[in-house]
Amino acid sequence: MTSKIISKGLNLWYGEKHALKDINLEIPEKKITALIGPSGCGKSTFIRCLNRMNDLVEGVVIKGDVLYDGINIYENDVDVVEIRKRIGMVFQKPNPFPMSIFDNVAYGPRIHGFKNVGQVVERSLKAAALWEEVSDRLNQPALGLSGGQQQRLCIARTLAMKPDVILFDEPCSALDPISTGKIESLMEALKDNYTQVIVTHNMQQAARVSDCTAFFLLGELIEVGETKRLFEMPKEKSTEDYITGRFG
Repeated sequence: MTSKIISKGLNLWYGEKHALKDINLEIPEKKITALIGPSGCGKSTFIRCLNRMNDLVEGVVIKGDVLYDGINIYENDVDVVEIRKRIGMVFQKPNPFPMSIFDNVAYGPRIHGFKNVGQVVERSLKAAALWEEVSDRLNQPALGLSGGQQQRLCIARTLAMKPDVILFDEPCSALDPISTGKIESLMEALKDNYTQVIVTHNMQQAARVSDCTAFFLLGELIEVGETKRLFEMPKEKSTEDYITGRFG
């Protein structure tokens, strides 16, 4: 199994708080990796390290390496804008721009000088399983879409930048079950072409969608493995206690 991203000895501090403690984790290529664990355990902090989103937070100190296709993204000469283009992020709450559906998806490609932007928009909306629902109202405000449609629009906006990797930070936590099912089906459909990482508090979701699962607790990576094995035969007692609902 080829690793797309590898973290080596990754540590992060928010001021005095040691939020990530020596994280060593390999993210396999063109698979879905789920990060589970109770609130405040470091899951979202970790995925933000994978595309240097934590650089935008004041007072953060990061030590360690994150290798993307063998390149340490924390080297001084790395193009951070390019990294964030290649490793896209979809957030917990849908965050469409206050503009039309078309312009939401076209925004990034236009800034980066992509050609045939209309084709990029159509391709991205189709890949996000949204084209059939919005193709006749592309010039209407994106904020008029339902919550689930807005989240798929945000996925289309990410896909428009032609990433290798998509990071999902609890993408379904604000959605109803039907919209959640559509996002999960979309993630499965994207596996052929994209490496995906999802932070989730929903154990059933992790079991349904992921190939690999990593359990975080108090800033530490406790256990990682193939999802079926980890859920059925966890090696660590704290992993078993969490997935069986004894805490968290």
